[in-house]
Amino acid sequence: MTRSFLRPHLAFSRVWRSQAPKNVGTSAVPHHQAERFREVMLPHMDAAYNFARYLARDPSGAEDIVQDAFLRAFRSFDSYRGESAKAWLFAIVRNCFYNWISANRDRVSTSSQASDEAQAIDEDTPEVILMRRNAVDSVRAMIENLPEPFRETIVLRELEELSYKEIASLTAVPIGTVMSRLARARQMLATLLISEDAQGRMIRP
Repeated sequence: MTRSFLRPHLAFSRVWRSQAPKNVGTSAVPHHQAERFREVMLPHMDAAYNFARYLARDPSGAEDIVQDAFLRAFRSFDSYRGESAKAWLFAIVRNCFYNWISANRDRVSTSSQASDEAQAIDEDTPEVILMRRNAVDSVRAMIENLPEPFRETIVLRELEELSYKEIASLTAVPIGTVMSRLARARQMLATLLISEDAQGRMIRP
């Protein structure tokens, strides 16, 4: 499955890269630890946003979640023991998502919201670029409308390429459950894709 439709909105990333940790109230953190955090965790900021975006189905909410997650990750970085950095960070993102849900129940919507950054324009014609964007939005909406445990599992496995073991640890379920959720998510997504294709054929002149 392609990952090209993931275009994270990183307006806050420049702040983290240029100002953290001096603006997060952590002046006691040793310089070498701050530098190690930048080196180990910041490369996963895009992936963290993508994960939060699919969980929350809200672009600005995803930014809030990831900002909170990186603050928490930085403050607790001394507990990081060298395991998979992405999996460690995603566990924090996931916890922050549930906190965000609790604090924003009225804001949370079951419908997907378009929020992509403008994509770089290459030599394609405007018509081709528009078709690609429409396809991107369609696939994203399909994934976002999957039930939560299936949506989460397919994003972690197919888009973020976490191992079954990492997903099982992150979601606190057996590996067998991860595999069954993934199979079910793939089946549901395939059904949606086939259905959309059939509808598209019906409305074409």
